[in-house]
Amino acid sequence: QVQLVESGGGLVQAGGSLRLSCRASGRAFVSLALGWFRQAPGQEREFVSYISKRTGITNYADSVKGRFTISRDDAESTMFLQMHNLKPEDTAVYYCAATGKAISNRFYSASGTYDWWGQGTQVTVSS
Repeated sequence: QVQLVESGGGLVQAGGSLRLSCRASGRAFVSLALGWFRQAPGQEREFVSYISKRTGITNYADSVKGRFTISRDDAESTMFLQMHNLKPEDTAVYYCAATGKAISNRFYSASGTYDWWGQGTQVTVSS
C-alpha cells in the first residue's frame, strides 16, 4: 500500500505561480510511476502530467504544456508540479497518483492506470 500526501495548493492571481508537492510512503519511491490529475467542480478528473520511474520521462496535457513542469526527487520520495502563468481555468483540486506497474505510452493519461491516489489539494486562480 502506498500513501500519497499532496501539499502546496492555494489561492493565486492569474499569471502567478504555485508549486505542488506529493510525498509518498509505503513503497520504494523509485519503483513508482507518478502522475498529476485535476478535477474542477462539475467536471471529470483530467490528466495533467506524468513522470516515469527510473528514466524520468515526462508528458503533459496540451493545456499545461510550457507552463507546468513535473519532477521527482527519489531521495526525498517526493514529486513536484511547478506551475507558472496560472489561469482561472487551472482552478481545480489537484491529485497525485502512483502505480508500480510498467506503463505504456497509451495509458499514462488514464486515471484507471493508477493504483494509489492522494487526497487532493485545492488550487484556485483568480482573474
